Amino acid sequence: MKSTLLKSGIDRLTTIIKIPSFNFPTNPFRFLRKGTVENDRPLALSPFKAMVRKEITDHITNWRFIILFAIITLACLGTLFSTLSDGMKVLVNDNSENNFFFLNLFTKSDGTLPPYFVFVGFLGPLFGISLGFDAISSEQNRGTLSRILAQPVPRDSILNAKFLAGIIVISLMLFTLSFLVMGAGLIAIGIPPTAEEFMRIIVYTILSIVYVSFWLNLSILFSVRFRQPATSALSGIAVWLFFTIFYPMIANLIIKGYEPSQFASPKAIYFYQKLKFYLVQIMPNELFDEITSAILVPSVRSLGPLTMEQMQGAIPSSLPLGQSILLVWPQFTGLIALTLLCFLLSYVLFMKREIRSR
Repeated sequence: MKSTLLKSGIDRLTTIIKIPSFNFPTNPFRFLRKGTVENDRPLALSPFKAMVRKEITDHITNWRFIILFAIITLACLGTLFSTLSDGMKVLVNDNSENNFFFLNLFTKSDGTLPPYFVFVGFLGPLFGISLGFDAISSEQNRGTLSRILAQPVPRDSILNAKFLAGIIVISLMLFTLSFLVMGAGLIAIGIPPTAEEFMRIIVYTILSIVYVSFWLNLSILFSVRFRQPATSALSGIAVWLFFTIFYPMIANLIIKGYEPSQFASPKAIYFYQKLKFYLVQIMPNELFDEITSAILVPSVRSLGPLTMEQMQGAIPSSLPLGQSILLVWPQFTGLIALTLLCFLLSYVLFMKREIRSR
């Protein structure tokens, strides 16, 4: 009896003071690897990064994006190769711009097709509208928007992710096209672009991204405002057609009404030219054309009308890049303001919108 009690007491004591055993991992340094946890599974991305990656994947794998990207690429490359093969003399015809051969690839052609910047200015808005016209409305029609908002995800992250993903896709497209043009020019002449030319092309590409981003934000605004994607797409195309076709006709009618006679004073002529200049500043495509002309053509020294006093003593030469940027700074800030205004309206409407499950 005593031996049985002693044995049970010893067993309890050994259970209490038993040293725990450690199971050492096969790789003791696995805890030091970045982005992993104890069970060797990768850390989950934050909700915002996951939404951005999902939107980028949806854009790239969408047939709508593939078709538009192919159209823009073929149009730009068609202009480039026709110019390099048949109209090489067009690029070196002007002695004042022989030092900017690579810039001429973006602004000149042999006449069979418009130059590169014309295609970007014309097809870029359609590309931006196609990326954003169903950003919110399609999610709500499918019933996925309410499911996303049911998760612990901030509402504004959805809109920010769609906007950021669209900008990333636009940047990839435009930088790809710009480097394709520079690569073709490098193969044609065998001489790399100068630092001045390279920086001007990069600045032009960044400004093109801002211009296309304005149309992306405008289409997202219509997608938030209207429930049907077709209505949103037609609204964006209607705004683009208005500024491309109808507003110049209205502006020409107004300008023709104020056209001075041939015997008018220089002050009246200057006022007429200023009126013509300010009327077209409302058009986003006109702002982009002015930016393009100043950045890609260094010999451009002014975008508006000048008086004889302002022209007196001016030396006809090319401007450095810093001066060209200062010249188009009002147009650039105008595009930024329009883009931010569209994003602000989209943000306010989306945050106040009531979203219900189907």
